[in-house]
Amino acid sequence: MEYPSTDHDRLDELQRDPYRLYARARGAEGLLYVPELAAWLVARDEDVREVLLRADEFSSAQALRPDVVPSPAALDILSRGFGKRPTVVSTDGAAHRRHRAPLNRGLSAARVAALVPYAAERAAALVDGFAADGRTELMESYARRLPGAVVGKLIGLDPRDVPAAVHGGHRAEQLLFRPMPESEQVAAAQDVVALQRLLDRYIRERRESPRDDLCSALVAALAPGTGELTLDERHELVSNLQNVLIAGHLTTTALIGSTLLHLLRHRARWELVRRRPELIPAAVEEAARYDSAVQGFRRTTTRPVTVAGTELPAGATVFVAYGSANRDDQRHERASEFDITRDPASRHIAFGHGAHGCPGSQLAREQLRLTVELFSSRFPELRIADDRQVRMRPSLIHRSPEALHLVW
Repeated sequence: MEYPSTDHDRLDELQRDPYRLYARARGAEGLLYVPELAAWLVARDEDVREVLLRADEFSSAQALRPDVVPSPAALDILSRGFGKRPTVVSTDGAAHRRHRAPLNRGLSAARVAALVPYAAERAAALVDGFAADGRTELMESYARRLPGAVVGKLIGLDPRDVPAAVHGGHRAEQLLFRPMPESEQVAAAQDVVALQRLLDRYIRERRESPRDDLCSALVAALAPGTGELTLDERHELVSNLQNVLIAGHLTTTALIGSTLLHLLRHRARWELVRRRPELIPAAVEEAARYDSAVQGFRRTTTRPVTVAGTELPAGATVFVAYGSANRDDQRHERASEFDITRDPASRHIAFGHGAHGCPGSQLAREQLRLTVELFSSRFPELRIADDRQVRMRPSLIHRSPEALHLVW
């Protein structure tokens, strides 16, 4: 079963440019119900932060409800893989803390710092691969490759397995969030199952021979002991490792594309980071605020609640719009302007807020910083190709350019 195409047409339009809807919702009295999202839109910064801090009343169980229900043939393929289990994104309370604890340890400041030299090496190698060409399509040649290599290193994947793992992550997103013909759904489901089987192999290997990597840490935390893993433990571990992999590369991929897009569209800002590289960390924060990769997540009310004067029954769905909160003039002066000299004291929530704040945000920031430093020094005349239109992906999960053709 798929949603009607007309519904997807309206949803695509909203997702490619949600900011007009956000502005209307922030100006509305109470919450605005959005049929395309099948949810009440929480749009003001104050309300977004409030909902994110009321985790007992706003459950994350349906945080990633898909936009598309795969066809029966695709679901049959998926049934041969590893079933969906709760992860750090879709759990609350004690279950959430259990899933998050190994991620906090595995993404500590010290571990992120230890990954930075590897990220810098891979970024330079990727740029060396196209530097002499005079042009490149950034998303394919760089933005999809650097984060995949880095999260693969973090997890403990053999570099030879990283391309297949990254491909499987992209296909999982497509299958659940993009309408596709049934034949393409089946092909995507096969790729997802291949990814799950790859991750299961790593999980079983790490049970036998633990290493100093995130895969081993997840196995030790979620399935303590030394005996052979049960099938249910393998299902849970695959779901959680798949979530880490996808979140670790798709979000950073999106941020790389959007950060360079907005720096190059606002030429004065590009020249400014070239002259004053000390502003690059601020430019990274501003790009994340101005056009957040994760525009928001769903939450489900666990009891009757009131938000912004709107009474909601138990079981109501809200879409908590980080992207809208980050454009709220009540929080950020001149919020609709892209300004890399902005005072960082008014903090954005591009990486979430409260218990579900992104544990990998610092690793993403480091890759963005490396990228802007590298491109601004290697390609001072970098610009967006005049002969190619930039379109944003129809997505509120990993918002970014579909393609970004650059010349120098």
